[in-house]
Amino acid sequence: MREILPALHRWYVTGAPFGLATVVAVSRSAPREPGAAMAVGPGDEVVGSVSGGCVEGAVFELAQEVVESGTARLETFGYSDEDAFAVGLTCGGEITLLVRRVTPEEDVSFAAVAESVAVGRPVTVATVLDGPAPRGASRAVWPDEAAGSLGSPGLDAAVTADARGELALGATGLRHYGPHGERREDAVGVFLHSFAPPPRMLVFGAIDYAAAVARIGSFLGYRVTVCDARPVFATPKRFPEGVEVVVDWPHRYLRNTDTDDRTVICVLTHDPKFDVPLLEEALRRPAAYIGAMGSRRTHDDRMKRLTRAGLTQAQLARLRSPIGLDLGARTPEEVAVSVAAEIVSLRWGGSGTPLTATAGAIHPPGRTGGTGRTGRTSH
Repeated sequence: MREILPALHRWYVTGAPFGLATVVAVSRSAPREPGAAMAVGPGDEVVGSVSGGCVEGAVFELAQEVVESGTARLETFGYSDEDAFAVGLTCGGEITLLVRRVTPEEDVSFAAVAESVAVGRPVTVATVLDGPAPRGASRAVWPDEAAGSLGSPGLDAAVTADARGELALGATGLRHYGPHGERREDAVGVFLHSFAPPPRMLVFGAIDYAAAVARIGSFLGYRVTVCDARPVFATPKRFPEGVEVVVDWPHRYLRNTDTDDRTVICVLTHDPKFDVPLLEEALRRPAAYIGAMGSRRTHDDRMKRLTRAGLTQAQLARLRSPIGLDLGARTPEEVAVSVAAEIVSLRWGGSGTPLTATAGAIHPPGRTGGTGRTGRTSH
């Protein structure tokens, strides 16, 4: 959804209605996660994807129908091999979509949500899927305010409290409530879609490899900062547009920078006077990934220095060094792919093994369960 919001905002401010299809539940080997979205706007312009191509044609027609009728729909698409021309997922998984019409009159907070996402202000959008509450009704929840209604004050209050909890975690998922927000009932299904600020990638060492890693980091959706103590190398013109470039001693910059469990730290300085104090700081703070470039001899020397600095074995075990997966990479761009592959593998628990040598589902199960149906089902 985040990637297509600029186009949706452009349609919204013109007053043109558009159909928005959002993945709200997946099961088995589904190709996209909850929150993935596709929209059909003026002139039948299409942005986004919900399945990687399997069911987009059917969703296009469904979105057109919803824009015309104004009635939100809940649809499930699953695997079907009974009819060669049937609409379904070839991967054997299942996705459930909410398709609703968006207009300035029906969704008064949509512009504020889009603007919040653009500037990195956390927001969660709660949307009714089924039950006695009006399907498609939405409520935007920020840490200190909320807008829109799901149909009853009690439901609004309960969902607002849960949405703020999900927002703190950057989580997206399905919740159930009673008609008036009762916690132990499941009459109303509500999809909570959280938009936390993009995770950060901190790249240390303004070398050619850093430019390639910064480029692929931006492609993966990270907010990238490159830091180097040498002003002759740390110049914005050497890096992709949108990448922040900082001239400072790496360990000093990191010491004054907030990190969290989503932050990625890539140490490419390849010089003990830079990378040892930097890694000493990095390994003592929260981060999803900490990788360091260097030969195996450099790695062994670095580990000895870090051990003498007082780091524990548990802290040292967090270090991915030499950085990246073994792809046989040589050029800066190939090394960047290797680093990105390791980051993605660590994030999702992948093995890095070629898929031809594995068995079972390619895509991991989604956070929310499916309905057990096959083919396309209307609700």
